[in-house]
Amino acid sequence: MERVAHFEKVSLEQFIKDFTDTFPKYTAEEASRIYKTVKLPKRATSGSAGYDFFIPIDVTLRPGETAKIPTGIRAQMREDYVLMLYPRSGLGFKYRLQLNNTVGIVDSDYYGSDNEGHIFIKVTNDTNENRTIVMESSTGFAQGIFMQYGITDDDDATSVRNGGFGSTTGK
Repeated sequence: MERVAHFEKVSLEQFIKDFTDTFPKYTAEEASRIYKTVKLPKRATSGSAGYDFFIPIDVTLRPGETAKIPTGIRAQMREDYVLMLYPRSGLGFKYRLQLNNTVGIVDSDYYGSDNEGHIFIKVTNDTNENRTIVMESSTGFAQGIFMQYGITDDDDATSVRNGGFGSTTGK
């Protein structure tokens, strides 16, 4: 199997900034303690395609509720690869946990963006069975799969990313 990427934590400073912005009830000191528990994504078995992302805090989602999760993780990958994010299969099947953008796309140049390439995962409990999802800290809630992609013969993209979500305009 070819190795095309690696995961690492964002800096403590970036995590504290993003985490306290997302969850204002937490202090910088609490965010610093949470950062120490952040686990790098990993595959559960040698045959797994997806790398499990672990939720850094306990999150409960009632039907229709949404949470934006700063994972504390960034991914450096080869230029011709993309990291595609999905909900963990069991959570999607049992509870209809959905990613708000259906499939998360982390481009290779996101690693160098001004937020250090901090991967956020926004999830919604889209149950039609009135079920509440309880996700405990350090358990897998999403999975990422590295995929190679190609470009067209006449591709002329030259722009450079400087920002996080929505920083490319598609012009």
